[in-house]
Amino acid sequence: MRRILVVDDDPMVCTAIEIYLERHGFEVTIADGGDAGLRALEDSSFDLMLVDIFMPHMRGFESIRIFHERAPTIPLIAMSGYAFANLDSPAPDFLRMALELGAARCLRKPFTPEALLVVVNECLAEARSHFLGVVQSG
Repeated sequence: MRRILVVDDDPMVCTAIEIYLERHGFEVTIADGGDAGLRALEDSSFDLMLVDIFMPHMRGFESIRIFHERAPTIPLIAMSGYAFANLDSPAPDFLRMALELGAARCLRKPFTPEALLVVVNECLAEARSHFLGVVQSG
């Protein structure tokens, strides 16, 4: 069974992701913030991480950078629901920046359960094909 770590400070988001992914055969571990997520990463092994970009006690992209640094072989999906008050202002593209810091994919909240499942399956398939390529060439 594929193991997924969900790191988000919003309990509603965590519960919705957990229920949906468990219905699709995944084992889900919830961490209610960056520190809890890092502890979970030290205590268990995971096939995939879903990490919110903006959480208390971890500023902006620090969480993405640290999670990717600690577990560079585990695909990381960055999530963000950040909304701008003034849509006309030239706002930074947080999701693009997350990709540059090591995220494999990004999801903008709110996302549909179907979009979540597609992205999770794509990341797991890419990680598996990369692993098989390394094993075969090694």
